[in-house]
Parts: sequence; structure tokens; C-alpha cells
Amino acid sequence: MEIEYLCECESTQTKLINDIKSLQKSPPCAIIADSQSFGIGSRANSWDSPRGNLYLSFAIDESELPSDLAPASASIYFAFILVLALRDKGSKIWLKWPNDLYLANRKIAGIITTKINNIYICGIGLNLTNCPNYADCLDIELSRDDIVDLYFKSLSTKPKWKQIFSKYLVEFELSKSFSIHIDDKEVSLNDAKLQSDGSIIINNKRVYSAR
Repeated sequence: MEIEYLCECESTQTKLINDIKSLQKSPPCAIIADSQSFGIGSRANSWDSPRGNLYLSFAIDESELPSDLAPASASIYFAFILVLALRDKGSKIWLKWPNDLYLANRKIAGIITTKINNIYICGIGLNLTNCPNYADCLDIELSRDDIVDLYFKSLSTKPKWKQIFSKYLVEFELSKSFSIHIDDKEVSLNDAKLQSDGSIIINNKRVYSAR
């Protein structure tokens, strides 16, 4: 994985998407920034991005991923691999459907995935030392670079989507205590039913994303 380190950028996700589209970069590659001036959060909101946290975007060709991974499953796949890696180090982190990482009932990270042709571009913002008062920071002491190294090593093992999904299926019950925004409306996940591709059935509608 070729990694570019930046002091600051508008958004690692935006920059990497533009670099891929303009053929300045090709997968596997990643961008890490010390801070972002306009990080991308849920529902196109900005993600608060002070120094001291992890701001990472990476690009990976679909040929380097398991054959049973569908585009609709990618955000959960990338997010839950990070969850499992951090749990192995003692964290109590969990994945709220479909792409937010939590400690108890407080958000500590967000993940966004875009697919351009056969390339997945995944962005991760993880609070390590700084967070707004409604959020939290990672509950174990790991440096930014150690987390990146741990994550890419876990990703390189290419776990099957079926393996990831079977583990996440149990955890999905935690999400039912929360609400998400669908079409700009707040909807409870209490009656949501998780499907094998990572989508949910809620109010007789199949939903793939809360953004």
C-alpha cells in the first residue's frame, strides 16, 4: 500500500477520489492527513477534523477483495474489519448500522465508501485524542500509524464477506436502540431486519444507506 502523508487537506476522501479519476494515483494507495478543513460526515455533513485523530482514505481494486463481496456490502465490510482489529487490542468498539463506530452510545468514527468503476475508495475518520462533546475517543492507546498498520494487515487477509456478515449479524441487535436518517427523516431501527448483503428491510422498504 503506497501511503501519502499530508499535514492538511480539505478531505482525504475527496482528494483521493480526484486523484483516482485524474489517474494521478492507482490502487492500492492511501492518503493520511494530520487534519482536514472539510472532512465528509454523515448525510454530507462536515466531519470535525482537528489534529490528533485518524483521517484516512484508501483505494483498493475489487480484484484484491473476496469474490463474494458486493458493492452494497462494502461499507460494513471495511468498517467491521476495523472493529474486529481494534477489539483484538482490547477496545469495546462496535458498528452501528451501516457505517458509524461507537463506544456504548457515543460515536467515535465514521466510514464512507465510494466505488469508481472497479475501484473501492474508503474513507475513515476516527477520534483518537480530540472529539466534540457529543462524541468520544478510542478507548485504547494505539498511535495513528499503529492503527493504520493493524488495519491494512487485517484487510490483506481478505476475509470473506460471509465470515464478516456472520459476526456482524449478532452485533446488529445493538443498532436497534438507535435511529437513522432515511430520506431526511429520522427512522427507528427497532424493527429493522438485516439482509445477507448488509442492507435492511424497514417499513417494507429495502435500505442500503443512511446517508
